[in-house]
Amino acid sequence: MPNRAVVFVSEAHGGLSQARLSTIMADAERFNRNAGVTGITLFDGRRFLSYMEGPPDGLDVAFSRAVGATSHSGLIEIARGRVGQRRLPYWPMRSLPVQPDELKALALADWTSFTQRGGRDGTPLTAMDLLVAYVEPYAIAA
Repeated sequence: MPNRAVVFVSEAHGGLSQARLSTIMADAERFNRNAGVTGITLFDGRRFLSYMEGPPDGLDVAFSRAVGATSHSGLIEIARGRVGQRRLPYWPMRSLPVQPDELKALALADWTSFTQRGGRDGTPLTAMDLLVAYVEPYAIAA
């Protein structure tokens, strides 16, 4: 069965401390590992952009947990669909810091079919191109 992916943005509640964020990410990591889900959450200090991928049943439950979380609000699903292979297989869940303008660029980029084009032939970079380029240096260092 093909993997599926979902990407969403949301607003952090109040002043989310680094300790609280670490606790939330550790809990998501434990759950996602058991569900076969991998993902990344980018955080600019105020807003989140999360990308998760995995088997449909595990992804649905992981996303439901995210929807019900009290650490954020205003969740907006940007895209959902099939992915032929995992694009970010590095971690069950990981949080990385990002600048507000980078998060905004990712949120507004083309998430259609979670396609990666790599900017070949002068085509603009897709959201997956941008996300993978941002995450890869952290994955190599891990």
